[in-house]
Amino acid sequence: MSEDLIELLATGLGETLYMVALSTCIALILGMPLGIILVITDKGHVLEAPKINRVLSTVINIVRSFPSIILIVVLLPLARFIVGTTLGATAAIVPLAIGSAPFLARIIENCLKEVSFGKIEAAMAIGAHPFTIITKVLIPEALPALVRGVTLAVITITGFTAVAGAIGAGGLGSLAIRFGYMRFRDDIMLATVVILVLLVQGVQWGGDSLANYINRKRYKFD
Repeated sequence: MSEDLIELLATGLGETLYMVALSTCIALILGMPLGIILVITDKGHVLEAPKINRVLSTVINIVRSFPSIILIVVLLPLARFIVGTTLGATAAIVPLAIGSAPFLARIIENCLKEVSFGKIEAAMAIGAHPFTIITKVLIPEALPALVRGVTLAVITITGFTAVAGAIGAGGLGSLAIRFGYMRFRDDIMLATVVILVLLVQGVQWGGDSLANYINRKRYKFD
């Protein structure tokens, strides 16, 4: 493997990891509250509010209905407003995070809904505050599922970064398109695919291992 190829791959991998890490953190900050609100405002839950639930659910569904490449393009003006440019890894973080937040919100909603409602009813019966129910019952009980859900989100965002590479976001996706596809460099195409596969496998293994560890500790001390 030539030195120029190693340097290109190292730069592309660094940009991809940068985009994935920051996009995931911001998407989690945005998506976690949305997912929790979707659950607790549902019918019969701790803060039942059907109208708020329907409006929020509709907005999330609308955003999720956009194909990823279109959503990224639509949000590029916002990226220009925030970071001053529409090119590069930093600019791509804005549409990646905002576009991923509704997807992450749905994942979190589904994870929290797996918690036995009997445990929630028991907490409500003793007069627990809604915030206490969320922090002491909902999230701890759903933690292994939440870890697996966030793992899925990280893998999905990794795929989004490859798509964003088509519009100048940088990273491995941009490397594969600009140097691999356009310059007919099969070695670069193959190398980027291998790195992305290894990256996804590593994220999946790490997420599964953490979820299993949480489960083992729970069963050990329950």
